Amino acid sequence: MLRPALFGFVTSVLGRAVQAPLDSTPPWQSEQLAQSQAILGQDHWHPAEWDVLQLPNPNHTDHLVFETVHSLLQHWPNTRMRNGHNIVPGVIPKGTPLYHGRSDETLPQGPEWTSLDAEHAYYFCQDRTYYPSQDRCWYFTLVATRPLNIVYFDGYSAAKMDYGSLDTQDLLVWGESSKENMWDETGRIERLCEWAVDLGVDALIRMEMGFEVMLCNFTSGVRLASSAKLRPGGLPPLMSGLVTFETMHAGSWHNYFPGETRIQLDLPRLISFYDTQLVPSLVPIRVGQERWDHRVGNISKYDLSIVKSKLEADLISPPIRSSGIDWQSLLHVLVDRFADRLELTRYLLTFPAAEPADIINFANKTQIQLRTMLAPYLLLPAAPSDPTDEAALDWTVPMYKSCATSHASFTESELDGMTESEALILRAVRGTNREICRVLTKMWAAGVYAGIDIKQNTKEVLDVVEITRLQSTWLDDLNGLMGWLDWSVWVKCDPGCSPEEMCFLPTWPFGFPLEGFPDTGLPYEVVITPDPNEWVRPHPRCIPRFEPFAF
Repeated sequence: MLRPALFGFVTSVLGRAVQAPLDSTPPWQSEQLAQSQAILGQDHWHPAEWDVLQLPNPNHTDHLVFETVHSLLQHWPNTRMRNGHNIVPGVIPKGTPLYHGRSDETLPQGPEWTSLDAEHAYYFCQDRTYYPSQDRCWYFTLVATRPLNIVYFDGYSAAKMDYGSLDTQDLLVWGESSKENMWDETGRIERLCEWAVDLGVDALIRMEMGFEVMLCNFTSGVRLASSAKLRPGGLPPLMSGLVTFETMHAGSWHNYFPGETRIQLDLPRLISFYDTQLVPSLVPIRVGQERWDHRVGNISKYDLSIVKSKLEADLISPPIRSSGIDWQSLLHVLVDRFADRLELTRYLLTFPAAEPADIINFANKTQIQLRTMLAPYLLLPAAPSDPTDEAALDWTVPMYKSCATSHASFTESELDGMTESEALILRAVRGTNREICRVLTKMWAAGVYAGIDIKQNTKEVLDVVEITRLQSTWLDDLNGLMGWLDWSVWVKCDPGCSPEEMCFLPTWPFGFPLEGFPDTGLPYEVVITPDPNEWVRPHPRCIPRFEPFAF
């Protein structure tokens, strides 16, 4: 049950609207909001402006909300972008097995760590003093006897790194992200569970090699299905070996959509730190930063209090009314439709062609791809009135608008009951879809004017020099779009790996400098294999699935 004092605090803080007018906030907060609004402008786009030359504001976050929400519970994108920006309530369904490995036969009462993959728990089935042991591996299987209420922290949220991976959880329990607390895992789980129990939460979800379940109580909501004494797994000094590889291999099963399906998230209660209305203090800090460098730990105390109160209010409330829209599917449809085609288009534009016939051939193929992506929106009147006036693009407006609005077009009644979180996701879908359509429309129209469109041949004789310039412009436009979207589905091993290899992103703790690791007085050697830049900006590579392993 929620403590009365906490309930009073939650309701009093939420009484100040998250999007409160400037005169209802402290003076320093008013300045912060004004600064944020000045950076973001008045609106994402003015609805009357359908100009294919109008770039989105670089400080808007529609694409960041889109990509991080689409990536929830997927191992690959959260290994790549380790600093999580979402906190999401959800459930682990009844009947779900959880696994726990330890060095003695006593099942803990909690809080303790469990895993969703058997290989992940087996890795920890070893003497916790880190001495190699041949007879101290106990392996427990638990089963959820009811839906377990959870809170999920996205990103690589179990990595003990001073780059921001722990920010969201540490802000909740300590009010700050501090290097001093980085290795205090016992204090972290105890504080998180103290916070969670009052809110009806059974477990916290984080990700490292796989997804871990920080179970607050081993006697509530779960039962012991089996316990067994096994040959030990592979904690240090057995870091490099088959057990380690198979632990990471198991995590890779959840690399891409739909990700870890044994956790069901409640997106209508999502908290995103890319929500510029909820967290305006992060807006000016992100200006000019690359996405790798975005950190939640830079949030103001005031914004943190609003976020925490909103999250707590959502957790203690009865099941909230929502729109009923399947947001994950709505997001994924856009990735399905465009990811592969955009990648193919980039291939066509980067293929080395020197002969005039080859240049025109690849330009024709590119224009076909652009037309294919826009085909559902190519209205019959869409044609230039003057094929020689390349600056006139008003004829593209109906097509651009149709492309940008048809995917997430809902009536007022269909949006009835939409939560603030759902409204944020809807803006992200619309803003992301709009920019895709803007760039594709601009590129396709340029191909029409160049005379290479199969349906609108505006020139009898093609100019190879003009076509070459067009391809260069196309590539700039496409690289700008794909860089803005930054979809992790495009990050892959190229060339692909052999059957005896696995595509791998540098994964904490393997190969990372364990700064601040508690001194046990035991030998603990770590071979630092990634380039230091890859600790923050990881790149994929193929690693062997058999000895000798290389992480």
